[in-house]
Amino acid sequence: MTIPTDEQIRALHERHAPTAEAFDRVYTHCRVVCEVVEQLLGRAAPGVNADLVRAGCLLHDIGVYRLYGPDGQLDGSRYVSHGVLGHELLAGEGLPETLCRFCSHHTGVGVTSEDVRSQGLPIPVADYLAESPEEELVMYADKFHSKSQPPVFLTAASFAAKVRRFGSDKELRFKELVDRYGEPDLAALSDAYGHKVV
Repeated sequence: MTIPTDEQIRALHERHAPTAEAFDRVYTHCRVVCEVVEQLLGRAAPGVNADLVRAGCLLHDIGVYRLYGPDGQLDGSRYVSHGVLGHELLAGEGLPETLCRFCSHHTGVGVTSEDVRSQGLPIPVADYLAESPEEELVMYADKFHSKSQPPVFLTAASFAAKVRRFGSDKELRFKELVDRYGEPDLAALSDAYGHKVV
């Protein structure tokens, strides 16, 4: 499998972003997640493909562009569908399934078919779980930065409190990931990007 370069991925973002503001919001987040994951790779399982992880970080949220309306506003009510939309977008661009899955399998700490049914989520009923070590790293690194307005970095404790509302099993899953990969140093990233740590 040929992994796209950073420049090719940036060009994909530029082509699909409906506005400069949307590009800045989404692409900056993807770059931040990539920098977070670079701190975590040292604790990853042997044999993890770092180039694939990097591409996954830079691509994982590309589906968010499809949630912007003609007025330039993000439709937050359908936000959970951004992963499936990103998967479809990348598949339409001819990218391999391995890369498409970074979009559809990074939400929360994994979305099960039971989650889709019980919460009435606006996505096809299926399991959207990180299965490879590369998918797990991208999913985990993503939890430490939010595209909220204004964007913020989240500590492990902050995200654990946030995910708790979806069930104690989700919080436990996140804590297992914290034990496995540790917490990134967010202070330098906060200084570099000007986003607060909460």
